[in-house]
Amino acid sequence: MRLRSFHRFLSDESGATAIEYALLGTLIAVALAATFAVVGDSVNAMFSGGTDRAGGIIAEQTAKIPR
Repeated sequence: MRLRSFHRFLSDESGATAIEYALLGTLIAVALAATFAVVGDSVNAMFSGGTDRAGGIIAEQTAKIPR
C-alpha cells in the first residue's frame, strides 16, 4: 500500500507546468536585476551629464541677459 502511494506520488506530474513557469519567471527576474545593476550606473551618468550640460547652457544664457 505504501509502495503504491509512493509510486503514484513519483509519477504524478500535476503542477509541473506551474513550477516550470515559476522557475522561468524567477530566471527572468534575476536576469533583469543583474542587467539593471550593470547598466543602471551608466544610464544614470548619461542622463546626469545631459542635465548638467543643459543647466550650464541655461546659466550661460541667463548671465548674458542685461539687468
